[in-house]
Amino acid sequence: MLGFVLFGGFFLFLIMGLPVGFGLALASLLAVFVSGYPITVFAQRMFTAVDSFPLMAIPLFMLAGALMSHGGITRRIIDFALAFVGGVRGSLGHVVAISGVIMGGISGSGVADAAALGSVMIPEMKKRNYDPGFSAALVACSGSIGLIIPPSIAIIIYGVTAQASIGDLFMAAIAPGIAIGLGFLSYSYYFAVTKNYPCEGSVSGAERWRRFRDALWALMMPVIIIGGIRGGIFTATEGGAVISVYALLVGMFVYREIRLKDLPAICIEAAISTAVIASIIAATSLFGWLLASEQIPQRITAALLSVTDNKYLLLLLVNLLLLICGMFIDSGPAIMLLAPILVPVARNLGMDPVQFGLVMVINLTIGLLTPPVGTAMYVASNISGVPIMRLSRCLVPFWAIMLLVLLLVTYWSGFTSWAIAR
Repeated sequence: MLGFVLFGGFFLFLIMGLPVGFGLALASLLAVFVSGYPITVFAQRMFTAVDSFPLMAIPLFMLAGALMSHGGITRRIIDFALAFVGGVRGSLGHVVAISGVIMGGISGSGVADAAALGSVMIPEMKKRNYDPGFSAALVACSGSIGLIIPPSIAIIIYGVTAQASIGDLFMAAIAPGIAIGLGFLSYSYYFAVTKNYPCEGSVSGAERWRRFRDALWALMMPVIIIGGIRGGIFTATEGGAVISVYALLVGMFVYREIRLKDLPAICIEAAISTAVIASIIAATSLFGWLLASEQIPQRITAALLSVTDNKYLLLLLVNLLLLICGMFIDSGPAIMLLAPILVPVARNLGMDPVQFGLVMVINLTIGLLTPPVGTAMYVASNISGVPIMRLSRCLVPFWAIMLLVLLLVTYWSGFTSWAIAR
């Protein structure tokens, strides 16, 4: 009964058009009344959910991302990438894919990266008569790699929810993220050759060196984050603070594109983004606690395991479930709702929680690129003016690339286990 109230109420509120956080909170409040729990549970569980040291990494990385977007880092990364692929046919497409991988290691937000890349690259690709659908699809997908490449906000949320090592998750995400980026590069080259897209022209060795030096401060950011966490110098939360200070110093004193008067607006931008995520985390925690109190995760686990004893078929069913959920729910709420349910299933199948975390994140990244709730897809559509139906058709090859990498992560543990600390 309680499960029906929770899920029924949640989907009813979503259909009514309420934001996900409000829908989860109201469905949970309704379930609290129906179940007879004291109303104080509502406030206590939501407060406890956000009173977490690991979750402090989210506002810190949000602040770092806002500082970097205002500090000229995106433009320098694009110039750096163009210096190395300018002589290749369809250069601008390659720049988008490379920049997505690099920026993914900086901002941690797929939607933010898609918006930043799209605002700069889509107008340039349009000037050179690139197919608008291809341009928008490539920007949406390359930006979405930020959900996989560390320091991903989605990975942090999964690590906290599943009590898995965030450092191990960050390291394990590097190979799948780069593999997806290489897949995008390959398809971009094939499409460019087919359509006879232009080269941007090679640059001299001296110019490459100049652009590298100009972008070096930006390129050092993912190295600092991953190296510091992996080397035990700081935790993921402390890494967020370190990189925020680094971004502030680089933006103000090296690139000199951030001024003191810009700081209040930058902080407000980061605070608003953090508040949205924090409200969803708080509401989802209560929702998950109510589910656990009725042993619903255990029942779902038992139901899945009763379908078949074939490990590979069960993993395929879990992937299908995640893909469908990703089509309707954003990555953060989906992870907090489904990780407590599916992580026990993965453990029963002998899968490491770190490996399963990458399975979950890649599935939900594909959800950023599928209707009806594909936020990265809508961002690219708004910037490019390409209708959603046309953009969806252009996304099909990119979905295929991501699904291929997803299968590798799911069925080949060595693809991620090399990075797990022993």
